[in-house]
Amino acid sequence: MTLSTNQLKTEIIYPDSDGTPMAESDPARDYLIYGVESLDIYFQDQDDVYVSGNLFIYYKKGIPSAVVAPDVFVVFGVEKKKRLSYKVWQEAGKVPSFVLEVTSLTTQENDEEDKPKKYALLGVQEYFQYDPTGDYLNPQLKGSSLVEGRYQPIAAKLLPDGVTSIHSEVLGLDLRLIDGELRFFEPQTGKKLLSHKETEQARQEAEQARRDAIPRLLELGLSMDQVASSLSLPVDEVRRFIQE
Repeated sequence: MTLSTNQLKTEIIYPDSDGTPMAESDPARDYLIYGVESLDIYFQDQDDVYVSGNLFIYYKKGIPSAVVAPDVFVVFGVEKKKRLSYKVWQEAGKVPSFVLEVTSLTTQENDEEDKPKKYALLGVQEYFQYDPTGDYLNPQLKGSSLVEGRYQPIAAKLLPDGVTSIHSEVLGLDLRLIDGELRFFEPQTGKKLLSHKETEQARQEAEQARRDAIPRLLELGLSMDQVASSLSLPVDEVRRFIQE
């Protein structure tokens, strides 16, 4: 029996995981999750923006060792969908435009030396690094932009309130350090990007604030309907409060 050429070929495996934990510490994991979730929410209405993190990016077909796994990354011009891994040759050659690495003791050298070289060769336009503990990077937050194949530092600004801010042209957002904590901000509005957990917490706090305002408005002489309208609450909810 003669085997076909295809049968003789050995299948190339591109693993979806290396079996290691997502992050080595709570701070690293927390900011990885925050980065992915907040940016995913920010770009949720754009079907051609893909946000992910801690995902294998294979950049050379047939060579599984040609792989990187950024903590947080954003790709423009590709379909927004779930992926087990990201294979550049299956995505019309699109690579991340923005990468953020959350630096720790075991990743410091790799984040400072090896990864920038790979990201520059790939054409990643912006490369940011953040150290949650402030022990391994100085300054604690760094940003760089690819200029003629080499990364050049993006100047940080010190805001009037003492907050360090670095603008990402790629994202159209500011990365700011608030008491050492990394947060994304919309520069035009000053609005902070929230994770799913923070969004839900903010919603609950806003609801509670509206409920707390009911007795004050009633004391001012507003009717039940007026209170409900001013607080964007159902009339039944205001009525239940009165009955309690």
